[in-house]
Amino acid sequence: MSKIEVILTHNVVGLGAESDHVKVAAGYARNYLYPQGLAIPLTAANKRQLEVLRQRRAEREAHEYNSMAELAKSVGKLLLVLKVKTGEDGKMFGSITSGSIADELKQQFEIILDKKKIHLEQPLRGMGNHEVELRLHPEVNATLNVRIESTNPAAQQPEAPAPDPKAAAAAAEDRHRKGRPVRRSRPEK
Repeated sequence: MSKIEVILTHNVVGLGAESDHVKVAAGYARNYLYPQGLAIPLTAANKRQLEVLRQRRAEREAHEYNSMAELAKSVGKLLLVLKVKTGEDGKMFGSITSGSIADELKQQFEIILDKKKIHLEQPLRGMGNHEVELRLHPEVNATLNVRIESTNPAAQQPEAPAPDPKAAAAAAEDRHRKGRPVRRSRPEK
């Protein structure tokens, strides 16, 4: 199988970045890379063009880093409020994913962010405040504060305080002594 050397003019996933000098199969270069404009053959004239490509790549990466660093500073100060449907008990229907966070960022703050840059261990399923990690650039991370609120007004009322376990045990003992059967509640899941 013959291999040839090419200079990449664009980023190619799994192969390399712009201005990289790589060896690929002749058929891959001839049938895909050249027609798509993703690479040029390695010749003496193209080697001179390599410096221009490297300079363009360095400028683009510096600009991308600076813009993501600025975005990280501004996103750290924001509070994203998401309204979700809940039942009477305050439990959410569904969950909040990175895609829904990206959509709300676009709607509320006009920040266009790819959902792949929003890192969630698991989708958000609880009401209240959450911190979400944003991986904006390999060298730039940020934290976004997210508040999940209910659209159901009854669900937003504070819950009743939890009963004292000692008082509940004493009440069960009293019922047992009076001859009434003791009803044990199942633990909530």
